[in-house]
Amino acid sequence: MGGVRPMRQVFRSTTAMVVGWIWMAFAAFNAVDLAVRYNGQASMIAAAVLGVLTTLVFVACLRPAVILTEEGVLVRNPLRNAFLPWREVEGATVSHSITITAGGRTVRCWAPQTSARERAAAARRGAAAPQRGRFRTEPVRSRGEQAAAEALAGKTHADWVAEQITERAEAARRLTRHAEAGAPAVSGTDTSAVSGTDTPAASETGGGTAGISWSPSALAALAAAAVLVVAAFLA
Repeated sequence: MGGVRPMRQVFRSTTAMVVGWIWMAFAAFNAVDLAVRYNGQASMIAAAVLGVLTTLVFVACLRPAVILTEEGVLVRNPLRNAFLPWREVEGATVSHSITITAGGRTVRCWAPQTSARERAAAARRGAAAPQRGRFRTEPVRSRGEQAAAEALAGKTHADWVAEQITERAEAARRLTRHAEAGAPAVSGTDTSAVSGTDTPAASETGGGTAGISWSPSALAALAAAAVLVVAAFLA
């Protein structure tokens, strides 16, 4: 039986997140050190370099995400946000990255992505298990573990995310058809029935309407880095 999906799901690149937060910790330590040992222009130049690199890490590693909300899918790429209402989402495909088709436009997602190595590893998982010798045994999987292994066989993280997008779009269309026909919603298909969950700000989702816009947080980070660079030249 299908359960109700959470209203908000966030998908990112785990590797990028780990690298990003490690860098943020490193940058914070060095920023404190530069403030304590400030010695004029040399410190300002070092601060500018640190600021530029931190901005690049923020927009490339920490910002990118695919967020499934009650109203639609929000794609956060390094500098821009794209919001696509479920009623317009036609589907999602995966090559190196996820591409979402909606309302006559296509949006490519910066994260999560899939590499050739990850694709090969997924293919190996999906292959039949090799025959064992007479005296060699394999651990017996539980029914839940076996179901999970079959669901993920041959799929990368990006493939699974694309499936979630397509399934939620199809569920939203079914609900719309039920509503137009005056029929009650079918239990287990409502993708927006969970209440009390925080959602992205209206500035990111465009108030529920489709659109692509510049990210305020990314622009603010770039502006801060530019200020540090100018200050280093003027010091």
